[in-house]
Amino acid sequence: MLLLNLALRFLLEICLLIALGYWGMQTGKGWFLKICLGIGVPMIIAFIWALFGSPKATMPLNGAFHFMLEFVMFSLAVIALYTAGQKQLASIFAILIIINQILLTFFNQRA
Repeated sequence: MLLLNLALRFLLEICLLIALGYWGMQTGKGWFLKICLGIGVPMIIAFIWALFGSPKATMPLNGAFHFMLEFVMFSLAVIALYTAGQKQLASIFAILIIINQILLTFFNQRA
């Protein structure tokens, strides 16, 4: 169960980047802007996560600051899906994030 929860977490992080890329491709007007938003936004978020949020971050955040970073990033992905017209998918994604956060806390798997 513990390994499965961590696998879900990793999958949610990948889905976060995909959701932001999807939003960028749906939001942008013209191919140049679509590519800039669809690739650029996920790259910026991945860079911020690598810098501050990942287990091997160069400048790791702890406690409430780490939770706030996770909250903001996952919220952006849910909002991105919602505004891109994927309301049901945004709801499912949000529910999975909440369940995963509860299980991470319950099993003491917080980074």
